[in-house]
Amino acid sequence: MAGPCLVIFFALLLLSAIAEASQCSVKGLPLVRNISELPQDNYGRGGLSHITIAGSVMHGMKEVELWLQTFAPGSATPIHRHSCEEVFVVLKGSGTLYLASNSHEKYPGKPQEFKIYSNSTFHIPVNDAHQVWNTNEHEDLQILVVISRPPVKVFIYEDWFMPHTAAKLKFPFYWDEQCFQVPQKDEL
Repeated sequence: MAGPCLVIFFALLLLSAIAEASQCSVKGLPLVRNISELPQDNYGRGGLSHITIAGSVMHGMKEVELWLQTFAPGSATPIHRHSCEEVFVVLKGSGTLYLASNSHEKYPGKPQEFKIYSNSTFHIPVNDAHQVWNTNEHEDLQILVVISRPPVKVFIYEDWFMPHTAAKLKFPFYWDEQCFQVPQKDEL
């Protein structure tokens, strides 16, 4: 009985490895995919559901990346900035965008507050510190996010008055960690 169980164990282990490797492989990726079948995770951040619909690391995209994110009531992104443009479309729910446009100062400073709601859209300029917060107590906030120049290098702040030079770089970002490979240098 141990023989067949051992064969099944190794077959499952092999299938698991193939499934994990294929998540990071561009080859064989179907042109049309069902979003509900794409990998989804919270990456250790309670209240977040993240799906990379089309990404540079996972899918070989070169100029843009597309995410579907859902925030439970009361959850938020960290205060952060990045050297790429970002466009949001709110699919459902409502919340608050906090945006500090003081990238030329020593720290982000007191952010402006903008209400966001279903069918609204907004963009974040390059290097402007921002935070998206689901301030709705009763409904998830679901957003579609497009970023330029992937993979994204994110600088995270503990608060709005933390100096830019003290912000912590997170690269690769959580959803790129599994598939990110350091590019080989093309020099001698």
